[in-house]
Amino acid sequence: MDTRIIKIDDVAECGRELMTAGRVLRYGGIVAFPTETVYGLGANGFDEKACAHIYEVKGRPSDNPLILHVSGRDMVDTAVSHVTPMAEKLMAAFCPGPLTMILPRGKRVPDRITGGLDTVGIRMPDNDVARALIHSAGCPVAAPSANISGRPSPTTAESVLEDMDGRIPIILDGGPCRFGVESTIVDCTGEQGIVLRPGAITREMLEEVIGDVMIDPALSGADTVPRAPGMKYRHYAPKAPLTLIEGSPDKMADALRSEARRLIKEGHTVGIIASNESVHALSGIVPDELMASYGHQGDLRRIAAVLYEALRSFDRKPADVLLAEGTTDEGLGLAIMNRLHKASGFHSLHI
Repeated sequence: MDTRIIKIDDVAECGRELMTAGRVLRYGGIVAFPTETVYGLGANGFDEKACAHIYEVKGRPSDNPLILHVSGRDMVDTAVSHVTPMAEKLMAAFCPGPLTMILPRGKRVPDRITGGLDTVGIRMPDNDVARALIHSAGCPVAAPSANISGRPSPTTAESVLEDMDGRIPIILDGGPCRFGVESTIVDCTGEQGIVLRPGAITREMLEEVIGDVMIDPALSGADTVPRAPGMKYRHYAPKAPLTLIEGSPDKMADALRSEARRLIKEGHTVGIIASNESVHALSGIVPDELMASYGHQGDLRRIAAVLYEALRSFDRKPADVLLAEGTTDEGLGLAIMNRLHKASGFHSLHI
């Protein structure tokens, strides 16, 4: 299969291309498309066979649910049995946006995409290309991230092509994703909201709208079964094993220097993913080409936006071990640290 990249610079001027992609989805095909978070691998969310093909293309475990992406409020009602009052408040505050709401599934939602659950995740992306594609398809679009299962999610069309070349017919190129980490997932089925996956809509932002919010214990590595798409298995991981360095920013450069020297002495080729400050301090110890900077310490928006591309870049480099600098676990930092914990398999060095 030849994989075609279609550049979408302006939705209004690319109506024909979006109609073509919409027909592919409507009749059972798969299309990769941009959102404000990461690129998605989409299929008709009401077509069980098409959704099964997503699992095959990604190599995704069959018990890992998919999120349904919708273009507007009316489409939500086609996919759920009812919208809870909590979800209505969240939609009014944050949709379209990087938020997924867990709601009771509707009758048209196939068993294949729910992982055996009686609920389904619903998301309205804040991306013109994504919403135009969904509108053109005329149905909710089931879409996990557009990568081989377990690898870092793609935030550019080029990264999608690395994993999906020859596997799918179309990649819609809408440029780099704005946020760079997947949507916040909130269980809206109970009395209290529960964050099942952190993202750009932070706990603090949620609590301003719906009051106290719980954090799923599975996010901190507790021995419980995660209930959110993409959270049950090792995920976001580069090919080389990664150790996450956690602790005070003031001590980070010294800790990375010490650990890098130890690993080099043992014969390893070390790669570094860290802040500008730490990368500068490691000059002369680790070659420049084996260091990826994710921005200044504390610039959480920048870190989130470039994190996955930094992780993916080391699959093209000779490093056999990786060290990554952690950040705060507050606000957007909770999402960043969640992805780094998953990428490292919860292997951390605390300083």
